[in-house]
Amino acid sequence: MRALIAAAAVLLAAGPALADPVTLKANPVDDDGRVTLGELFDGAGAAAGVVVGSRTGPSVVFEAGQLQAMARQAGLDWANPTGLRRVVVRHAAAAPAAAPAAMTVGSPATVQAAPAYAARAERIISRNDIVEVVYEASGVRLSITGRAEGNAAQGQRLAIRNLQSNRVFDAVAVAPGRAVAGPPGQPLNTHQFAAR
Repeated sequence: MRALIAAAAVLLAAGPALADPVTLKANPVDDDGRVTLGELFDGAGAAAGVVVGSRTGPSVVFEAGQLQAMARQAGLDWANPTGLRRVVVRHAAAAPAAAPAAMTVGSPATVQAAPAYAARAERIISRNDIVEVVYEASGVRLSITGRAEGNAAQGQRLAIRNLQSNRVFDAVAVAPGRAVAGPPGQPLNTHQFAAR
């Protein structure tokens, strides 16, 4: 009996070591509202179809620790090498790769001004959407997740509430679920106001 208990303890302790290592996708998206491990991680294998949450709006946010635990339960090992706190999963149609050609979205430093009709363009961020905001200045690049306080079309300014500090700051909408703050957003604002 002791040998059986010892063998079970060894197997339980070795569980994480037997887990398959996976990497988080650069831009996790889903298209049906059911978020699976395969939509989050490269290399999910047999666990790719395991549902870990649902998306009812344009995006859903997972706490990284919670995501690690769910992956581990499914036999996957995500080391989270960059120390992410949250992971945003967007609707496939609203992913940054689907940004309209009117504005090139790369690193925030390469954002190009939208045409004058951007102020009348279709809304790309709605009130209460979860938005990834990138701030870049003097070689420092920060990325935070916030909640939109209003609606915005591409190139328009909007208020974002920081989910950690609860403070509100201005940013410029560049794609569905994405905005920039700081110097990269200033040319957009100048161009928008000049077009009025």
